[in-house]
Amino acid sequence: MEQRVSLITLGVADLEAAAGFYEALGWRREETEETGIVVFNLLGQVLGLYPKASMAADMGLEVDQIGGFSGTILGFNVRNKAEVTEIFEKAIAAGGRELKAPHDIFWGGHSAFIADLDGHIWELAHNPFSPPREDGTFQWGG
Repeated sequence: MEQRVSLITLGVADLEAAAGFYEALGWRREETEETGIVVFNLLGQVLGLYPKASMAADMGLEVDQIGGFSGTILGFNVRNKAEVTEIFEKAIAAGGRELKAPHDIFWGGHSAFIADLDGHIWELAHNPFSPPREDGTFQWGG
């Protein structure tokens, strides 16, 4: 079996507002013929935004059965410490919620935590021991 995560789909309350949040970070929406979903092509994966009500219906559930924070944090690793603060500030300006401001970590890294408009938690991180590769891909240990 090949190890991969191909598509990360986030359930959102307002599709266009959620898309605007990620576009404010500098991400580019992919044109698609499908309606009711917004996608962003990443390096090797896709981030999809899908109305939470539609997501619940696809699974045969009610929206309130989906739940809230599940212990999942999405990681956005960047090339240097300054990028953590730059993206953090853009996220807050776009309506994101500060969970923990940019800070140094005892082992030499630097990170911040934000929640997007729908409460999805992101860690913005610089790990000097596992920086993104020249092509932008990320693997633990470089």
